[in-house]
Parts: sequence; structure tokens; C-alpha cells
Amino acid sequence: MKHLLGIETLSREEIERILETTQAMLEISQREVKRVPTLRGRTIINLFLEPSTRTRVSFEIAAKRLSADAINVSASGSSLSKAETLTDMAKNLVAMNADLLVVRDRTAGVPQMLAERVRAPVVNAGDGTHEHPTQALLDAFTIRQALGSLDGRRIAIVGDIAHSRVARSDIYAFTKLGAEVRVAGPPTMIPKGIEMMGVKPCHSMPEALDGADVVVMLRIQRERLAGALFPSVREYAATFGLGFQSLRYAKPNAIVLHPGPVNRGVEIAAEVADAEPSRILDQVTNGVAVRMAVLYLLTGNHS
Repeated sequence: MKHLLGIETLSREEIERILETTQAMLEISQREVKRVPTLRGRTIINLFLEPSTRTRVSFEIAAKRLSADAINVSASGSSLSKAETLTDMAKNLVAMNADLLVVRDRTAGVPQMLAERVRAPVVNAGDGTHEHPTQALLDAFTIRQALGSLDGRRIAIVGDIAHSRVARSDIYAFTKLGAEVRVAGPPTMIPKGIEMMGVKPCHSMPEALDGADVVVMLRIQRERLAGALFPSVREYAATFGLGFQSLRYAKPNAIVLHPGPVNRGVEIAAEVADAEPSRILDQVTNGVAVRMAVLYLLTGNHS
């Protein structure tokens, strides 16, 4: 694995190796001194051309905990504003002997394109509606942490499946790790042919959550929606929002995930987001460990 561009091309064994490495990295994050010299002398460039808080900061913290130098580059103030092409800018950054490029872009396929043109490893930190592989890895790790295994687990993913890169990566990861996946949302947000990904489309929360071990609620991505895909936010919340009333259809010990940022009162009620079933903050904690594992596996000196 030279790059991490998506979950679709990974084998179960590769996913499990990342998750196993994540466990060791999580232990580092729990120490009083949260730093090891593993990647000392390495340089990680975070090229974030789309707004982000959790993912960008998570990659930066991950690099620093491994003693790598982390350099953050955004579209604002970069040479892109001077009409330099993205490829040329990336090549120039790597020419400064950068060891790895983390790329986030609102256009699908940008990390793949750069991986074909630069000599450093590239990590996809989210590209358009394509994939968000490290989010899926941290989701899978959080589920294993809470439930022990994904094999035979029933997982419901609810929300805007059509526009969600998290949903795509989650589906690939969860099914490869042996889970049964159901998806639900308004008909306008469920892609045609979604069954080809090995999931079951559902038309209501009771159907989707019936016997679920895990409920993944997706953010309504208003910035990606070209038109109105549902009548109103209030109606969406009433039909596909997660409250304790709808959560009762899942198993009693079911856990709740959300990739963030959370639209409280829309896709998930505040009392659910803050209550015991929620593993949202665990996801954030585990995100640093997952990204440490990815940086280590792609740039560390190891067999």
C-alpha cells in the first residue's frame, strides 16, 4: 500500500492491519507524554483545499505525536490564487522533500490524480462525494472497540447516502469486515442501484434500525446540495432524525456514530448525541490514532 486513496481497493487483511496498528497508536495517545520519535525527520504536508476542522487538526496532531513535522497548506493564500495548477503546486511541495501528502478537496478524484503525478505517498482526507477512507477506518475501529467485532453485526447508515463520501467508505469497510449494512433516507438521497454495494435500502427508520447493533447518522450536507431534496428540515428531522423514540427499534446496547459536525435537532437529537449510546467523541479520539497508524504504515521504516 503506497497510498491510501479509498477503502474500495483495500482487502480485509489491509484494513485489519491498519486497525491493529491503530490500537498501538491509541496507547501512545493515552500516555502522559503523547509523543514517540517514530517519524522524526519526516515531513507531512496537509493540503486542505476544502474547509475542515476535525480531519485537518487530527492529521496534524497525528504527525506531531509521531514526531514528524506537519505543514498545513490551504487554498486561501496559496499559489493557486496566482493561477498555478494544483499539480504544479503539489509537485513543488513534494520537491521540498516532503515525505507524505494529505489531500482534501471538494472535487472527487483529486487525491488519485495527484498520486499519479507526485513521488510521495498520498492520503485521501476526503474528495467530493467519492470517499473518506480514514473516517471509515476510525468508524470501524470505534465499533470494534465497543462491540469486539464487525462480523455478523447489523449496521444502519441513515441520511444523505447519495452525497456522502463517509457513507461510501463506511459501506466498503463494514461489508468487507463482515457486517450486514442497511441504508435509509429520503428517496432523493438513496442512489439507484445501491444494492450493488451489498447493502439493503430501507424506507423508514423502524425498518432500518430493526435489530441494529450500530446506527451511523450522517450530516445533512447543505453545502453540497444543488436543490431541495426534502420538503423541509423540520420534516426531515421528524422522519429520519434520531431520537430516543426511534433508537428503541435498535438493540438495547446499540451504539450511535456521527462523522460530525453534528446538526443538533436535525439528523440527531441533542439528548442522543450527548447520551451513553453515543460514541461520537470516541470517534474523534480514535481518529487521531487511525491517522497515526496510516502515517506510520506509509512512511515509517518497518516491514
